[in-house]
Amino acid sequence: MNTSTNSLALTMKDAAKLVGVDYRTIRLGIENGTIPTVQLGERRMIPRAALLRVFGADT
Repeated sequence: MNTSTNSLALTMKDAAKLVGVDYRTIRLGIENGTIPTVQLGERRMIPRAALLRVFGADT
């Protein structure tokens, strides 16, 4: 798990913690295309800046 507060890419659980929602909300956002992701090796990660823009908290 990526727990760094300065990470540029986040797991679903870390993203949920950052914006204060349940991880299932993040998963649904990914599934419906609202929250963008990137493939890093075998992991699908969420770019921090994009996540914050989606939730109205620009970096």
